[in-house]
Amino acid sequence: MLAELVAGALEDAAERQTERSLSAVETDALAQSPALDALSFLAPAEQLKIIAEVKRASPSRGSLAAIADPADLASRYAAGGAGAISVLTEGRKFLGSLADLEAVRAAVSVPVLRKDFIATEYQVLEARAAGADLVLLIVAALDQPTLVRLHEFIVQLGMTPLVETHDSTEVSRSVDLGARLVGVNARNLSTFELDPDLFGRLADRIPEGTIKVAESAVKTVSDVAHYRSAGADVVLVGEALVTGDDPVTTLKEFLSV
Repeated sequence: MLAELVAGALEDAAERQTERSLSAVETDALAQSPALDALSFLAPAEQLKIIAEVKRASPSRGSLAAIADPADLASRYAAGGAGAISVLTEGRKFLGSLADLEAVRAAVSVPVLRKDFIATEYQVLEARAAGADLVLLIVAALDQPTLVRLHEFIVQLGMTPLVETHDSTEVSRSVDLGARLVGVNARNLSTFELDPDLFGRLADRIPEGTIKVAESAVKTVSDVAHYRSAGADVVLVGEALVTGDDPVTTLKEFLSV
């Protein structure tokens, strides 16, 4: 599944590049206002931080929410206390777009994450041109030289990489990289099965001074509390917010942990 998602994302990026050249997107990226310092927004604190996600669909669950106005949803997240907003920009399985990212960036004053299957500099430049402050890098999708190169490129553009891991080997690769924001995704991107205890088993392998992000397997306040007690500084939440009746109330309940 992961290989299929990456291949699809690369095909779509290549198609966009035929309409908007690398030099053109680079010009747009460098013309953007400087990226927000996401590390300061998400730094460990007494209160847990939440990255709230704009997410219409997923490969495992199908359609989740229509989200006709992503900017409005993101504004409500920010008003409710979200430390950052994640925007799915993958279009085939997650039904997102760069236009969603641009709309959200214009609507909020907290950092915005481009969440996609990033494997090329072109996609990184697209993220910056759309106003992203953070870019997701999935360790399982990249060999180490590519991971290092893209991580350095993101930092050079003033953004923050969120380096996502799924096992101890990938955590070690993120440590070798010098990543300062490391996520542990409870969802196996090959099988899409969930393991809510994975973060707890891997958290001690992430060095002090690195911001630890727990991803996936969040439905209730107790799930958030489980991650917090295991050492999470930040929890990324998508489905539990977009599928509920009142995302802001749910967000505030999660932040109260």
